Amino acid sequence: MKLNPKFLTHTSKGEHFMISTKGTKFSGMVKNNETAAFIVECLKTETTEKEIVDRIMEEYSGAERKTVEKDVANIIDKLRKIDAIV
Repeated sequence: MKLNPKFLTHTSKGEHFMISTKGTKFSGMVKNNETAAFIVECLKTETTEKEIVDRIMEEYSGAERKTVEKDVANIIDKLRKIDAIV
């Protein structure tokens, strides 16, 4: 899976945004928290849900894998609902 190229990402003053462009069923902007922004960055290249979980586990020591898996699945589900993943 990969981030839909019709979504642009932008970071400004520590805030992370995704902006839809023409041709998406979602029209608008999404403000991401740090975890969602990390996942979106992972999705800029072809990846799997497991690979994203593994990268988060490497980045954030002390995180519980089951919690990370649940959070990643939840964010990916939300991104799919707005057609942000291809």
